[in-house]
Amino acid sequence: MTNRLPALALAAVPGRRRRTLDLAREAEQRGFSGLWCASFGDALGLCEALAFATQRISFGTAIVNMYTRHVTDYATTASLIQELSGGRFGFGVGVSHEPMNRRLGVTTGRPLRDTREFVEAFKATPRVGELPPVIVAALRKKMVALAGEVGDGVVFANVARSHVATSLESLPAEKRGNPGFFIGDMIPTCISDDREAAAAVNRKTLTMYLMLPNYRNYWKEAGYLEEMEPVEKALEAGERERLPELMTDRWLSDVSLFGSAAEVREGVEAWFDAGVSTPILVPSSAAGNQLKAFEEIFAAFA
Repeated sequence: MTNRLPALALAAVPGRRRRTLDLAREAEQRGFSGLWCASFGDALGLCEALAFATQRISFGTAIVNMYTRHVTDYATTASLIQELSGGRFGFGVGVSHEPMNRRLGVTTGRPLRDTREFVEAFKATPRVGELPPVIVAALRKKMVALAGEVGDGVVFANVARSHVATSLESLPAEKRGNPGFFIGDMIPTCISDDREAAAAVNRKTLTMYLMLPNYRNYWKEAGYLEEMEPVEKALEAGERERLPELMTDRWLSDVSLFGSAAEVREGVEAWFDAGVSTPILVPSSAAGNQLKAFEEIFAAFA
C-alpha cells in the first residue's frame, strides 16, 4: 500500500452539500493530502465552508473560471478564505473551455494573454489582505510554462500520465524542484473488482471531455493522435453515442484510474513517480453514487 495519500476532489452537489462537508472532515481525519473543489455547485462557496468545517487539511479550487467574475472580486473572496482558513487555501483558476463559456454568454479571449493579465492583476489587488497561492490550470506546454512564470502551481485534469514528464519540462528548473510549487492532476477514479465495469464508468465520465477541442488537441500532443482521429470523425457525423467505444484501453489507463483497490493504489504511486506531487482523485462508483465512491476510496486507503 502507498504511504503517500492522494488528495480528493469535492463538488457542492445540490442536496448533498452538508454531507460533502462530512466527507471533507472524514478525509482530513484519514490523512488525505488535500481537498480540491470542482467548479460545479460553487467551488469558492464550498471552500469558504471548508475553512470552518476542517482544521488542518489544505484545500482549493480546481478550478474557477476567470471570465465569470471580476478579478478584484475574486481576490477579495480568495483573501477572505485564506484568512479564515489560516492559510490553507489554494486559488485554482483557468480559462475553462470555449463551448462552456459560450453557453454562459462569456467571450473566451486569448488564453495565454488573458491568464497572464488575470494573475498579475489578482496578485496586485490592493487592500484585500493576504492572498492565497495562485494555481494555474493547464493542459498544453505554453500554459504550463506560463504557470511556472506567473503562478504558484499548476493543476491539470485528465492528462496522460506518460506525458507528464514532458509537460513539466516546460516549467523553469527551479519550479520543478521546488516542493512549494504545487503540481496537481484531477484523475477520474473508479474502484471495483469488476475492472470492465469500472472502466465503463470512467469512459462515461470522460465522454464530455472528448467533445472539447482543447482536450483533444492536448491528447494528440501526448501521443494519442490515432485515438483522437476517429473521435473527431464521430463528432463530425453527430455520433456522440459512439465516443465510449472509441476510448482505447491504452488511452483510458493513461488518463484515469480504475480496477481493484490494489490497482488504484499502485496507480496513485505511478502518478507520484511521474512528477505529480498531488494526485487528486475524482471518485465515481460502479455500484452507486458519489457517496458510495467515497466509501470505496476510504476503504482502499484505510
